[in-house]
Amino acid sequence: MDLSLTLRILAAVFMVLIQYACGNFVFNVTHKFAGKDKQLSELKSHDSFRHARMLANIDLPLGGDSRADSIGLYFTKIKLGSPPKDYHVQVDTGSDILWVNCAPCSKCPVKTDLGIPLRLYDSKASSTWNKVGCEDDFCAFISQSDTCEPKTKPCSYHVVYGDGSTSDGDFVKDNITLDQVTGNLRTAPLSQQVVFGCGSNQSGQLGQTDSALDGIMGFGQANTSVISQLAAAGNVKRIFSHCLDNVNGGGIFAVGEVESPVVKTTPLVPNQVHYNVILKAIDVDGEPLDLPPSIASFGGNGGTIIDSGTTLAYLPQDLYNSLLKQITTRTPVKLHMVQETFACFSFTSNTDKAFPVVNLHFEDSLKLTVYPHDYLFSLREDMYCFGWQSGGMTTQDGSDVILLGDLVLSNKLVVYDLDNEVIGWADHNCSSSIKVKDGSGAAYSVEADNLIQSASSVIKGTFVPLLSILIWVFLSFTSQFC
Repeated sequence: MDLSLTLRILAAVFMVLIQYACGNFVFNVTHKFAGKDKQLSELKSHDSFRHARMLANIDLPLGGDSRADSIGLYFTKIKLGSPPKDYHVQVDTGSDILWVNCAPCSKCPVKTDLGIPLRLYDSKASSTWNKVGCEDDFCAFISQSDTCEPKTKPCSYHVVYGDGSTSDGDFVKDNITLDQVTGNLRTAPLSQQVVFGCGSNQSGQLGQTDSALDGIMGFGQANTSVISQLAAAGNVKRIFSHCLDNVNGGGIFAVGEVESPVVKTTPLVPNQVHYNVILKAIDVDGEPLDLPPSIASFGGNGGTIIDSGTTLAYLPQDLYNSLLKQITTRTPVKLHMVQETFACFSFTSNTDKAFPVVNLHFEDSLKLTVYPHDYLFSLREDMYCFGWQSGGMTTQDGSDVILLGDLVLSNKLVVYDLDNEVIGWADHNCSSSIKVKDGSGAAYSVEADNLIQSASSVIKGTFVPLLSILIWVFLSFTSQFC
């Protein structure tokens, strides 16, 4: 090869390397579907496959537990702003927005007994912050009214929780940085602009120090939730799952399609604010209980709600009475009430061996088994209490409501598939790992986390106020549950 040809080849390679380094390429492109014999459906199929390859999985580290004698909630760590800073927020499937405490805030908690640092979000310290005004499409969608006037005003929110706690503030837009799954037990940062609440005034339990956090991250079905905003931008599927470890604390929380373990599902009741499912039957170790008619055959707005922001499980009064009667008939104990709502008893033997399992049967033959170590918790070495509660909750049309919180969801992988409108679960060791599949079909392991290893010893033996029983969200207008 003569010298001039060699130099021309080297120059061409050099130019390619320069283009690569600069991220700029010029190629002669022939359209794959240029031929008229191709059907239009192939174009859509091609785009769908391409979009699928782009979809990411997200790993959210978990902390906390669902024991009523300990923390009584689960939380994760996210990053907001530029440069990104850490915030610890409760994960809650019963609400639809992300909000964090913001500076200045005179009534926001400044410390917590959970052993984690608290931080106020400061928009002035973020180079990517933007305001959300009344003229913003997000505000117009969420308020569903003309109360946000004039259009130059900030878009405000007012959230009221079932225990009377409230959060007030304005919506803002900034970067959220999450951990994208890139390989087995490997992640890389993924950033996107999202709208979230900037809380300037909190009341009730949200301002207490025993279990205070920086805010709440709602994983509800509405378009205002972070997962819906990520999905609208084409970054993720509207599928998420959690495995809440009630033995060691923490667990797994992932956004994306789960490949293993295999999870059987039941349909979500359509057009509901919460994750409503149809409960067909309950039995205590095979002995059936009578269900209220509005529970077994979904009528009106009654039924059964799955909510990870609730710690315990709430049943209609008659169902609660018959459940405890059936359990204590199998294992006779003398009950006495603690704090007026907890049925407690003295016991020194192994509860898992002495007490029966409770099985909940849902539409499409999906069963959820609640073991004694799930529905019982210890106040001290020789005293236990039932986590089942008499909820007495009904909708406006008088239909009964069952609310299932972390008490029955713990130690199971629970998958919420909003795209296909189903929810499902499988017994799983929440201290281990799961496999999630990305848009290309590659499956990667996501392992369990525990953000506070010693959390149970921090507040062991104290009743933590139960933050999220049911929520009503008032966003510049009044809304009623169901």
